[in-house]
Amino acid sequence: MAAGIAQVKHLRWKKNEIYPRLEALSAKLVEGVAATAKAAGVTLCFNRVGSMFTWFFTEGPVTDWDTAAKSDIAAFGRFFRTMLDAGIYLPPSQFEAAFLSGAHSEEDVQRTIEAARKAFAAAKK
Repeated sequence: MAAGIAQVKHLRWKKNEIYPRLEALSAKLVEGVAATAKAAGVTLCFNRVGSMFTWFFTEGPVTDWDTAAKSDIAAFGRFFRTMLDAGIYLPPSQFEAAFLSGAHSEEDVQRTIEAARKAFAAAKK
């Protein structure tokens, strides 16, 4: 309990530093992966709020279960496994959200975008 309280206090104290950084990194990551998908001719859309996001292998927008269920889950599965092989740990379901944390770095974001680029290129072969 003490650790949780200390973490919340830290987040409140550093909120003007932590949250803008998370917003910028998350935008760079999510939009960067979407751009690599587009360049590779892979159909992909995303939803993102702050550091929480999901990539959907479907034309967007995704606003509810009916639109999410149109996603190509086989394509997501291939993407997930390729990213995992590259050391990028994503939620294992097309219908789960991913999150960035304060521990993630610019380098992590660039590494993830590059792994996605390779995954999309491999999917087209």
